[in-house]
Amino acid sequence: MEKLITNIKPPSGLSIGLKELWQYRELFYFFTWRDIKVKYKQTYLGILWALLQPLGMMLIFTFLFSKTWKIDSGPIAYPIFVLSGLICWNLFSSSVSHAGESMIQNAHIIKKIYFPRLIIPCSAMLVALFDFLIAFIIFMVLCPVLKQPYDWTAIIYFPAGILLSLLAAAGLGFFLAALNVKFRDFRYALPFLLQVLFFASQVIYPLQSVQQSFYKYLLALNPMNAAIELFRAPLSPVSPDMRIVAIGVTSALLLFVIGLFYFRKTEAYFADLA
Repeated sequence: MEKLITNIKPPSGLSIGLKELWQYRELFYFFTWRDIKVKYKQTYLGILWALLQPLGMMLIFTFLFSKTWKIDSGPIAYPIFVLSGLICWNLFSSSVSHAGESMIQNAHIIKKIYFPRLIIPCSAMLVALFDFLIAFIIFMVLCPVLKQPYDWTAIIYFPAGILLSLLAAAGLGFFLAALNVKFRDFRYALPFLLQVLFFASQVIYPLQSVQQSFYKYLLALNPMNAAIELFRAPLSPVSPDMRIVAIGVTSALLLFVIGLFYFRKTEAYFADLA
């Protein structure tokens, strides 16, 4: 009697493998909830840190750039202007950081059993999304407190900005997660890369303040500028710059395709290299 041999291998090319990911959906919950508990374990303030960090940075930037160096944020109150940029940026930054380190941190599991490797960076991003939702609640509370209006288009623009942030983070996170398995140097270069991207994003200044068109559209290649542009759109009567949005969306999609392709191309060797 012949033995039945099952050959398990990951999807190839640009396939996300949604069917397989759905089959392992319980693993999403396990990894995400585990990371949330570990992150806030033995902390006195717990998830309040997800609120205190963006609020603290908002106060610092408001003092420096609104009172001292006078950055014009237009019709948006500067504290809300900064906070809206910070919570989007923190979603992107945390997603990339957690996803980039996720394969190394879970190397012991990768070597033991098979499951869709894409679950690991995706669940790391869900932890960042959890922190974002906590900060977003405070953002929605502070808007009326600081008398900052927003219109009904928020139901479109807020999710659009969030999704674009996650799309860009997924592309870069997948790419770095795969690179970190083989080249550990990238885990040390990642903080510097994120710092550069932070100052290239319109978190503390509006992109419209950049006078030179060349530099303005060069900065628009950073997809976070498009994400923040969309997220802030309901806060201002001025329509978002759709050229910046189009460039950012294209950049995010390209980043996602490259990141997913490289992850799929190399994941078969993760267990050997991790």
